[in-house]
Amino acid sequence: MSKMNAANARVKIWEELRKVARPDSRFSWEFSEFITDYEGSDKCAELLTQTDIYRNAEVIFITPDNNLEELRRRAFLDKKTVVMTNYGITRGFFLIRPEQIPEGKEELASLLDGVARFWKHQTLAQLRESVGHIDMMVTGASAITPSGIRFGKGHGYFDLEWAMTYTMGIVDGSTPVFAVGHDCQVVDVEVEVREFDTAIDYIVTPTRVIRTRSEFPKPTGGILWSQLAPGMREQIPPIQELWCKFHCK
Repeated sequence: MSKMNAANARVKIWEELRKVARPDSRFSWEFSEFITDYEGSDKCAELLTQTDIYRNAEVIFITPDNNLEELRRRAFLDKKTVVMTNYGITRGFFLIRPEQIPEGKEELASLLDGVARFWKHQTLAQLRESVGHIDMMVTGASAITPSGIRFGKGHGYFDLEWAMTYTMGIVDGSTPVFAVGHDCQVVDVEVEVREFDTAIDYIVTPTRVIRTRSEFPKPTGGILWSQLAPGMREQIPPIQELWCKFHCK
């Protein structure tokens, strides 16, 4: 029997996700616009922080997704250096070192509104100088296959974050990538894999940590300029930085 296609799987996933999801203040239940939080996201953080990869990591990239709030809090408590972007990357990359967060303010710093009190903006060049190398990357996901591909949301911000940091040598093919989601978001379906899709090494749900089948390599082509959505180069500062690095004279 053939596998369910991605479009049908997304509909089924979002039907199940709505049973456990927490609506966003901006996007409500529009799962195509954001990565939702859900019942059990705290258990995802607990499982992820128990992995040796996390324990040994000094610098962690964590996306500004709703379901990663508790993970960000744990990372601050564990004195990790955290690299983030804002939603849509419209303000670029930010660095939060342990000493920037006063004791007792870790929960405030985990919130997307609260973290702005503590983070420090970084150009890509400054980020490379500041941290050298990111030890692991963590992203939320709308849907994830055990083969290691995210699908369903469509904006591709994490793929851009990978491409930009890869181009600058801040991550490489050995950098572990984790996708965090609810169990209902993990489905084994046929997905069209594009050359910029960033493959996932591990999936973390409220009940388990899954080593993906790693059927696809992580992309090494950097920014694919011809495939950027309209307005992205104008609206995302680190993309402008890379454009000038390679195209401005």
